[in-house]
Amino acid sequence: MNPSTKPIGQPEFIAMIAMLTATVAFAIDSMLPALPTIAAELSPNSPNNAQLILTSFLLGMGLGTFFVGPLSDSYGRRQIIVLGTLLYCVGAVAAYFAPTLEMMLLARVLQGLGAAGPRVVSLALVRDLYKGRQMARVVSYAMMVFSLVPAVAPLAASGIISVFGWRAIFATFILFSLASMSWLLIRQPETLPVESRRPFRVKPIMAALREVLSYRTILISIAAQALIIGALFGTLSSAQSIFETTFDRGASFPVWFALVAVCAGCASPTNAMLVERLGMRYMITRTLILQIVMSGSMLLLTIAGVLSQGLAFPAFVIWMIGVFAMAGLTLGNLNALAMESVGHIAGMAASVSGAIATIMAVILAVPVGLAFNGTYLPLVSGVGVMAVVALALMLMMPQDKS
Repeated sequence: MNPSTKPIGQPEFIAMIAMLTATVAFAIDSMLPALPTIAAELSPNSPNNAQLILTSFLLGMGLGTFFVGPLSDSYGRRQIIVLGTLLYCVGAVAAYFAPTLEMMLLARVLQGLGAAGPRVVSLALVRDLYKGRQMARVVSYAMMVFSLVPAVAPLAASGIISVFGWRAIFATFILFSLASMSWLLIRQPETLPVESRRPFRVKPIMAALREVLSYRTILISIAAQALIIGALFGTLSSAQSIFETTFDRGASFPVWFALVAVCAGCASPTNAMLVERLGMRYMITRTLILQIVMSGSMLLLTIAGVLSQGLAFPAFVIWMIGVFAMAGLTLGNLNALAMESVGHIAGMAASVSGAIATIMAVILAVPVGLAFNGTYLPLVSGVGVMAVVALALMLMMPQDKS
């Protein structure tokens, strides 16, 4: 399928990038209302293990991220996004028919491997066309559209589950990803010319890898991304259990989650408006300081007994909004910082930073999620610690005008 040779306008480009990257959010957030049912059916003796359905997908995505960037540097952006989408669909089919939790987790890893294609290569595609603060602005606007997915995915999934059962969610994954792939094929020309492509050979790939890892800014950006993504996915893993067990609001969880996502969605346009004037580092560090204050206050007020059961729930919802907003105000900027000096190997840079950050995030998120003890204290403590470490790293990042 040959696209128009005329470049598409920036608004359509942003919407398309948002839909490609939303494959990841849709594959995670849609599973949240299904976790109790899946736990009862596939893991009745260890219901808390059902949350591994989220982190297994993230693990697969992290592993796939190592490869898709170099492949896109060699064969072009469009082809690798298409191949990743098709692999994602194969994983969705396997998950649909999975008879056990173990088979489900393997299928989700396969889905994650495929999702790495649109998730990572779309960032390299943006870097082909934009750079610096302008790139951060485009990514922020894409994340603003992207933020609508967490708002509607659990609600839509709840409706699908009530009518067709939880396995039907995987059919919607296939339809969504095929729609975004078709949009790319029809409208977006290839952004990496043949003469700019790098051979897919071990020696040049290792040379590019060494170059990427030689930049201190990139290393710090990777570590900070891992901590922030770990905080986000630790929150996602525990949210359903906290709403259901701690606050007895499991039935209304999709509605509250939508509210959290909509409120937090304001973070990305806020970043897009401010980042070119204030700079990426300023936005990241101030956001982390705010998160540290919010998590610390939540812990102190709970331990001191100030938060009664009536006040604890709205306080937790506000805190969740802060965690989601933290991602919107930092991740796009951290990605832009990491990619700034390596435009000539944008695919490799996106792969290395995304893969390492995602795998590290899984390592951080799994124990935070499994630490759930009937209260929100383990989660809030874990997120607070990760924000403190991320801020310390940002203060050690080399300074420039970014």
